[in-house]
Amino acid sequence: MQPANTQYDKVALRYLALGDSYTIGEGVTANESFPYQLAAKLQTDSVSMVTPQIIARTGWTTSELQAAVNKENLSKNFNLVTLLIGVNDQYRNASVDQYRFEFRKILQQAIIFAGGNRTKVIVLSIPDWSVTPFAKNSDRSVTAISEEIDAFNAVNKEETVALGVSYVDITTASRKAASDRSLIAADGLHPSGKMYTEWVELITKQMKNAGR
Repeated sequence: MQPANTQYDKVALRYLALGDSYTIGEGVTANESFPYQLAAKLQTDSVSMVTPQIIARTGWTTSELQAAVNKENLSKNFNLVTLLIGVNDQYRNASVDQYRFEFRKILQQAIIFAGGNRTKVIVLSIPDWSVTPFAKNSDRSVTAISEEIDAFNAVNKEETVALGVSYVDITTASRKAASDRSLIAADGLHPSGKMYTEWVELITKQMKNAGR
């Protein structure tokens, strides 16, 4: 017989991460992405995290994520589901009303994948890419980008709160990149592993405050 709290007793938790380039960790290694860092941080002597199942791709809008999810035969017993989506809707000039409609649908599905348990779902706000070198070198107004990101985040926060799901603001942290280049990956647009670590700290703090 093995003693308690050994590798033989570990409960394996299943984690589903839904999103776009911010979820797959474009520009960094898989282990530096926030889903992998989060899984590693949540592991304890009695809990192990199964390798995160990630449904995300660079450039995906909310509707494209929805289409991809519909093609997957996903189970409905994930212990944790994170959702971060919307930057490409903003980038492609989608309306906030259309985003609201699409976001509500994918959030409702995320809850289903968590077995209907809203406490197992976490929504992350959209990072502000206006502070990146990519934005500064583009022909778009960085002020307009930031304002649009705020508008889209107002929508996803309102829908998230309405459904009783936890919401984590990572936008504020993302704006630190305006004065700290180490928070941006080598591509000049996406977050670095260091930035993703900050996001994980915010997520785990929210989980702790929620008694998880």
